[in-house]
Amino acid sequence: MKKTLLAIAVLAASGAAFAQSSVTLFGVVDATIAVGRGTDSNKTQLTNSGYNSSRLGFRGVEDLGGGLNASFWLEAGVNNDDGTLAGSSSTNQALAADAPTVRSGTQGLTFNRRSTVSLGGGFGEVRLGRDYTPQFWNHTVYDAFGTNGVGTSVLASSLNRGGPTFVRASNSIGYFLPGNLGGFNGQVQVSLGENASTGTKDGNGFGLRFGYGAGPIAANAAYSKTKYTAGDITTANIGASYNFGVAKVMGLYDQDKNGTVTGKGFNVGVSAPVGAGEIRGAYSSYKTNAAGTPKADKIAIGYVHNLSKRTAAYTTFARVKNSGGATQALNGATTRANSSSNGFDFGIRHSF
Repeated sequence: MKKTLLAIAVLAASGAAFAQSSVTLFGVVDATIAVGRGTDSNKTQLTNSGYNSSRLGFRGVEDLGGGLNASFWLEAGVNNDDGTLAGSSSTNQALAADAPTVRSGTQGLTFNRRSTVSLGGGFGEVRLGRDYTPQFWNHTVYDAFGTNGVGTSVLASSLNRGGPTFVRASNSIGYFLPGNLGGFNGQVQVSLGENASTGTKDGNGFGLRFGYGAGPIAANAAYSKTKYTAGDITTANIGASYNFGVAKVMGLYDQDKNGTVTGKGFNVGVSAPVGAGEIRGAYSSYKTNAAGTPKADKIAIGYVHNLSKRTAAYTTFARVKNSGGATQALNGATTRANSSSNGFDFGIRHSF
């Protein structure tokens, strides 16, 4: 009898422990018909992530008691148009330099989008692993098209000097302020290239982001710097948005330096709900001080129709105009210097 009661007590205790933990499987499957037109070549393809990035992930949280919690987040990029998986960098280098024999889509499962473990509480959150860099958040939050599809700001084009850690950094140590500061928010991140400490420490980086968001208004400023032998890469930007109800307007100013080459640009956008959908529009411009002072200007307009809470159909048209020797082209097309390129997306996104 005593053994039976003990077994019941153990099972009850185990059930209570499990009740304080949760693990969630989540993901996005986004397929896009992408058309690009340029002066030299055109391209039509079925690709992915035209509205939201395709992904497969697992996240979980455990209540440790006393206001503390532990959590993890593992998220892999998925190329659902061909069934392959996205690549990653372990040393904050460009993929070819980091692993010359591995290319995106040829390796096994990698949690390239995010791979973190955290400890949180009233003090905020300490987060360890591969994560988004602070300055990147301003690009995705203050762009009407996020950072996906043909409508994405030209600030995220190849003209941008943001380097391998423009979006994410591996081996990062981050701290986030608690969410009860009356709308004020912030984070600090240090990332390690994990290379031998001879000369400059390739891939070692630092970033921070602080701002305010409450009600219809939001604003953030961010800065990051990553060390490289060829020249350090620094980025600074500031973004803001205001939601009028009938429409939300937003803007971002960005400045980058890669060695001796500097670049700067801006993006302004608007999104407006229309029935079950949303109209999006944006104009962006970016130039560098490289030979000829290349510059690209881009305009984009799109519509998203929500078929349900999880499924949406979308379409976007964009046009980029080059000057100063720039050759930016859209959706895989190629165009000669100082010419224009058009791009069109039509896709379906399902989240789970």
